[in-house]
Amino acid sequence: MAKAYVIHENDSWVEPLKQALEEENIPYELWHLDHGVLDISQAPPQGVFYNRMSASSHTRGHRFAPEYTSNVLAWLEHHGRKVLNESRALELELSKIKQYLELHSYGVEIPFTVAAVGKEELLQEASRFPYRPFITKHNRAGKGLGVYLFDKYEDLERYVNSPSFEEPIDGITLLQQYIHNEEQYITRCEFIDGKFYYAVRVDTSEGFELCPADACQIGDRFCPAPGQAVKAKFQVLESFESPLIPVYEAMLKKNGISFAGIEFITDREGTAYTYDINTNTNYNSEAEAIAGVGGMKAIARTMGKYLQEWYAAKK
Repeated sequence: MAKAYVIHENDSWVEPLKQALEEENIPYELWHLDHGVLDISQAPPQGVFYNRMSASSHTRGHRFAPEYTSNVLAWLEHHGRKVLNESRALELELSKIKQYLELHSYGVEIPFTVAAVGKEELLQEASRFPYRPFITKHNRAGKGLGVYLFDKYEDLERYVNSPSFEEPIDGITLLQQYIHNEEQYITRCEFIDGKFYYAVRVDTSEGFELCPADACQIGDRFCPAPGQAVKAKFQVLESFESPLIPVYEAMLKKNGISFAGIEFITDREGTAYTYDINTNTNYNSEAEAIAGVGGMKAIARTMGKYLQEWYAAKK
């Protein structure tokens, strides 16, 4: 029997989706790809496969889960299985630089960013970086990894040469233009089956949380919108419109991305800077309950739709 397969490495993030799949009576199986064996001489099972692999897996002790997932996705795609969030989605999930290059190819404004490998190279680039203040972040990130705000070069120099310096898992640290939003909020656009679902406004005046999931607690201090990640507030926006939406949709379609959350911040001149494509998107249940929407239920229904199409094609 064909099933809905969920590829992941974080049990707590999958719980809401499990509940939604069960409520929709959709047969499913979870593939936790921290460890495993892939026999490429065998064909994959029949079904629909949803890739929820995260760039921050190494922070949970799952260092090689993305690399393993990359090969599993190649195996699935080789055999023509329906994959939601294909191999390219994972590639973008694991690299901010690749995200920015893809966004730039669609004419989307991004913060000025330079990538550096090595402490000496990072400091050299920071000494001539054209923006003050600026932020650092990890190229392979998630959870706000390595995101700090610096007013001047000397502050970064002390940090880089201190024991508290966070080495990126891929060795790449980004220097990025700091975008100031006077109202202290960012906007996150959610997409289901490649189409815009809703936008959520994240109030950063009392805190900022990159991950909206109920189970997600972020300890970073700085990000493109500043604040401590302790009391982040989420509000689903009614009748949200933006010229970015059709551009985002076209980009997602080209890259085989079915489900994603894309974040942007607007400066005092009204320019929107897109800074994150999250292909392992989560949702805030409190904000969704108030707005009467449900991201995980919509994902479950999408998986059910593709399962029905598979059964129809077999008749």
